[in-house]
Amino acid sequence: MSYYIAKVKIRHEDENGKMKKTIESYLVDAVSVTDAEVKVIKDFEGISMEYEVSAVSETKIIKVIS
Repeated sequence: MSYYIAKVKIRHEDENGKMKKTIESYLVDAVSVTDAEVKVIKDFEGISMEYEVSAVSETKIIKVIS
């Protein structure tokens, strides 16, 4: 397995009713770019805001130690 960074653009309404766009980054444990994108989409299932996976790239991270 490898680690990928997935950038997700999220559109949401702020407290004044204006639409705002936020970009969030997610670390994904996957076997390919496509696999990472599928995992992010599955994670966002059921969320009622608009989102788009804008980029996925492989990282040089070898291991996550927690």
